[in-house]
Amino acid sequence: MAEKKRIAKGLVVQGSILAIAGILCRIIGIARRVPLTNIIGDIGNGYYAAAYEFYSIILILSSYSLPSAVSKLIAQRQTRGQYKKMQKVFKGALLFAVISGGIFSLVVFIFADFFATTVMGEAMSTMAMRVLAPTIFVVALMAVFRGYFQGLGVMHFTAASQILEQIILVIVSLSAAKILFGVGTKYGNLMMNENYASALGAAGATIGCGVGALCGLLLMIYFYMHNKRAIDKRILTDTSKNKDTFLDVLILIARTAIPMILCSVMYNICGVIDQSVFNHHMIKIGEESVKSFYWGVYSGKYKLMITLPIALANAMCSAIIPSLTGSIENKDYVSARSKMATVIRVTMIISIPAAFGLAILGKPIISLLFKGEIDLAAIMLAYGSISVIFFSLSTLGNGILQGLNKLKTPVLNSLIAFVLHFLALLLMLKVFKWGIHSVVIANLLFAVFVSVLNHLAIYRTIAYKQELKQTFLIPLISSVIMGVFTFLTYFLISKLTDFRIALFIAMFIAVIVYFTALVLLKGINEYDLSLIPFGSKIYSLLRKIGIYKD
Repeated sequence: MAEKKRIAKGLVVQGSILAIAGILCRIIGIARRVPLTNIIGDIGNGYYAAAYEFYSIILILSSYSLPSAVSKLIAQRQTRGQYKKMQKVFKGALLFAVISGGIFSLVVFIFADFFATTVMGEAMSTMAMRVLAPTIFVVALMAVFRGYFQGLGVMHFTAASQILEQIILVIVSLSAAKILFGVGTKYGNLMMNENYASALGAAGATIGCGVGALCGLLLMIYFYMHNKRAIDKRILTDTSKNKDTFLDVLILIARTAIPMILCSVMYNICGVIDQSVFNHHMIKIGEESVKSFYWGVYSGKYKLMITLPIALANAMCSAIIPSLTGSIENKDYVSARSKMATVIRVTMIISIPAAFGLAILGKPIISLLFKGEIDLAAIMLAYGSISVIFFSLSTLGNGILQGLNKLKTPVLNSLIAFVLHFLALLLMLKVFKWGIHSVVIANLLFAVFVSVLNHLAIYRTIAYKQELKQTFLIPLISSVIMGVFTFLTYFLISKLTDFRIALFIAMFIAVIVYFTALVLLKGINEYDLSLIPFGSKIYSLLRKIGIYKD
């Protein structure tokens, strides 16, 4: 039991480091998008979203899955004590990043007009897309360094670079957006194009992505050089022969990375396809003038809000791949199942109440953060926030399958889910005519399909079933209780005072009520509490007051 606690605690700590960094980055990102939306407006947000959605797909093709792929390969070789091969994998990955990042950067820069106009149906996003092109090369290199240290189990280097990247991104993007929006206003008046300012402002916002990524890369290089002596010492202890050529390493990286890339593409191409289908549909029915506005609300408000709690699942996924790979390499299936159970339970304990909280307090939260359209975004959150749960589950499922060396399975599952999601989107847009709400529902269905298919695949691979009561049922009941108290608190207090005061009080009550319900319903036990700081002391206190008994 003590060893089980140690392993689980180490995994949770690793995941927590990335989770905290990820959540901070999301908060910083929201902090950026709020004034950015206020600077460039919902229409400008639509232009920015079109460029960024396409950029995200290219980033995935060139580098996004490199951290996971590199960390998996590094973890395998570290487990075997093959430090020379480990270092060759790192150098080969850098070469892979230079080639893939360089090619994709040039393609996007040269063909930005075609991608923006023909693919995305948003010609005014061309400038923003072209500005993003060099960032692809920088991010590819940074991804390799992050994957290298994650494979070694050193998560705080990645966390530090992520936070620095976001801070620089905010400062530069907001400054550039404001300056270029002002310039665009003047030129737009001369050109008699009222949307030119929004387009130029969106391009200014993307400048921060490149500068932030460059700073993050420089910090990772510093960390590597600072630890170079320790790395070299480990290599000297390796007496094994390394006969792998760089071509062998490149092929190995490609074999590992390509399935992960395809899986990520399936996830993120939904945004590109959804926007392309939605934009062309709106043009066809004569609603071209409002398509950018609707997408700006969806992407800049609704989607931004639901990605914050999903950051925990992404962090846990990054932590579990190298750790699970090590267990599988050692054929320690008991440890593997324990790790899987821990990350899923911890993630659900947070994701389920987060979904309820966004659904209930969506409108006051959006009102606090954003200007412009509020009601539409709040309606989206009211029924779409449940996707937080399923995207968290599907993300973890992908990471678990990759850690189990089932690299092709998540790709197939995501492809099946993508096709079903696409058919549902067309049905809702063209038959039911649900407009932008079709996109929200189709996006949710994609996550549901992937979650179910991944769960079935994990069961077939390792005969693993997730415990249901403490992982899902008790957090769900606790969230319902929390939801009732939160709604009543906000409703009553907002009648007496400013909605912002009511919101913060309701959020405080939500945390207290949820945790209390979780404890009373025994949703957290001694083992779970031992995984968190001061957990043993909390357990002792709860035992003294009679909630837990020996």
